[in-house]
Amino acid sequence: MHDIVIRGGTIIDGTGQPGFIGDLAVDGDRITQVGGKAGPGKREFNAEGRIVTPGWVDAHTHYDGQATWDPILAPSSWHGVTTILFGNCGVGFAPVRKADHTQLIGLMEAVEEIPGIALAEGLKWNWESFPQFLDALEGMERTIDIAAQIPHHPLRVYVMGERAINLEAATADDIAEMRRLTLEGMQAGAFGFTTSRTNSHKTLTGGMVPSRFSHVDELMGIGSALGEVGYGAFGMNSDFDIETEELGWMTKLGQDTGRPVWFLLTDRPTDAARWKRLMEGVHKARAAGAKVTAQVAGRPVGVLLGADTALNPFSIRPSYQALLKLPVDERMIRMRDPAMRAQILSEAPAEEYLKKLSQFRQHIVRRWNRMFKLGDPPDYEPPASESIAAIAEREGRTPDEVAYDYLAEDPAHFLFFPVTGYNVDNHDIIHTMLTDEATVLGLGDGGAHCSSIIDAGIPSYMLTHWARDRHRGPKLPLEFMVKRQTSETAKFFGFNDRGVLEVGKKADINIINYDAMRLHLPEVRYDLPAGGRRLVQRVDGYDATIVSGVPVFENGVHTGALPGKLVRAGR
Repeated sequence: MHDIVIRGGTIIDGTGQPGFIGDLAVDGDRITQVGGKAGPGKREFNAEGRIVTPGWVDAHTHYDGQATWDPILAPSSWHGVTTILFGNCGVGFAPVRKADHTQLIGLMEAVEEIPGIALAEGLKWNWESFPQFLDALEGMERTIDIAAQIPHHPLRVYVMGERAINLEAATADDIAEMRRLTLEGMQAGAFGFTTSRTNSHKTLTGGMVPSRFSHVDELMGIGSALGEVGYGAFGMNSDFDIETEELGWMTKLGQDTGRPVWFLLTDRPTDAARWKRLMEGVHKARAAGAKVTAQVAGRPVGVLLGADTALNPFSIRPSYQALLKLPVDERMIRMRDPAMRAQILSEAPAEEYLKKLSQFRQHIVRRWNRMFKLGDPPDYEPPASESIAAIAEREGRTPDEVAYDYLAEDPAHFLFFPVTGYNVDNHDIIHTMLTDEATVLGLGDGGAHCSSIIDAGIPSYMLTHWARDRHRGPKLPLEFMVKRQTSETAKFFGFNDRGVLEVGKKADINIINYDAMRLHLPEVRYDLPAGGRRLVQRVDGYDATIVSGVPVFENGVHTGALPGKLVRAGR
């Protein structure tokens, strides 16, 4: 008798081949039968009319802190994710000396918008080295599997101290020590190394992050450790200041080490052709024998603007600033007061508040033609005709009035501002990126940007939008979308025991009522340590999520089971 039998579902096995109807059997933590008619099971799921897929492998999250205190790791675990990888964008919490705890919290708060108060309250700091950090993670029970990469910022600060913070160049001895520690971390089970070379990542005081101007010899020196161990990927977020030079050293690193080298790719409103040039560079690098890959997002990276988020178009007006001190329910009452409405709408953005915002955020609060009512269910591919500017023109009102009245109606109302991925007023560029074999899916950022962005639901969105609901352009096959976030991400990063429904593979499985699958409107919660604020997004349609042969969610409810583990690379 099998431990679990999933009967009569449409099995979409993660390889990209067409789905087929049959049974799936599990014994222990392994899949023991795929297709055909299975014998009896101690626990059986009727999957007729359902799809059965591998669990999602989400390679771009920022649960570095949350994984040390939260066993559930929502919202990612709500969306069928059974393996998450963090340590992205060069930020993390190891290696670290006690004197630098506050420094690393500040970096994570600045770069990934995770409340510093929550990190200060939640982090136990029962580690110093990266191997000790992994040991601390391993000692905790959890719902889903986790894995980590070595982040450049803490590594650089650990080795160079204030010189790293002051953006000084690494000496040969510094590079040798960073390489040694990277090798040590890889041998302990890290899945790779990540760095950041972008102006969009800054400290809380507005300075550049420690790795922003790291020289190529430093990056090549650290990256060579991956070649020595023979596993792991080298990842980067870069502005590509000189595109040919950046692509050049990445190609050489890939050639020298034989390891995957990836970078984050989105389109940019300020340079519409940039993404095409970079993809051409990726293909040239691959032709030269380097596995250079672009990590892409499945939908626009979009900021949510609401009455209880980090930012909205009125946050920089003096009278609204006074409302931020109030609880949100009282704030809404004041916003609806006609006199307060008139006062706020009469005010121009205050320079003292505006100058505190990055150029990126200043851009967001002023562009009415890039703001859209998110709606329920949320629409992440709205036409230009539905922008706040277009609505205002049709209705004979100002954009300020349209936006204000919508936000004042309900704290659950959000304006959606697609920052990247929306240069052509639709998802066609994303479609091109998704169908390019030289890309890997990522950028969900689970656990990060807590009060401005919630993209942890992208794994579900890949199925609902791209394979079923899209109406403003071509769709993509369901089997393809399953493959993109299971076998492809697993293989790329080295999770070799999962990502496909195959005999002998790890029993990480989703049973999905695909017809009923629906993303909810995001919501604000104050459930991080010390009452920290975050955005979350629920989803309907997951009948069950199984991790290592154990059901962890059924009909969206946690079963109480905690079979998740730390996964160590090279083991």
